[in-house]
Amino acid sequence: MTVVGDVELWRRLGLALLLFGIAGATTELVLLEHMEDLLQWTPLVLLALGLLVGVSVAVRPTRAVVTSLRALMAVYLLAGALGVYLHVKSNVEFELEMRPSMAGFELVMESLKGAMPALAPGTMVQLGLLGLLVCFRHPALSAPGAESQESWTLESRS
Repeated sequence: MTVVGDVELWRRLGLALLLFGIAGATTELVLLEHMEDLLQWTPLVLLALGLLVGVSVAVRPTRAVVTSLRALMAVYLLAGALGVYLHVKSNVEFELEMRPSMAGFELVMESLKGAMPALAPGTMVQLGLLGLLVCFRHPALSAPGAESQESWTLESRS
């Protein structure tokens, strides 16, 4: 197999893993009934979009579709960070309601172990990073007739 063939094999495997992760995260959020308000619907909507765009990349990876996946994966990063913040914030508020004098390291630890899984939204960050990796130097981004070519080589950064 050639180097290009190896890269494309890894890209396809990465995309399959991304789609598997999106399906798993969606299933878990549905089972947890993560749908009480608009903020809780946000990851479900983003995951549904990710599944749709990811399958589109697998079926017909045009420049527009790969660019859409890249943009969506950047949103995943932001949504994951916001989710971690909101989960930790809820846990801090709960802990302080139960024990108003709690502070410092104890408050941090109890908030991380609280009722809301504090780091679970980090899954969106992981999926976003995996999606960006799948899009990195994707052949559809530099196809003939493309408006511009991206150059992310180390040599061009020197």
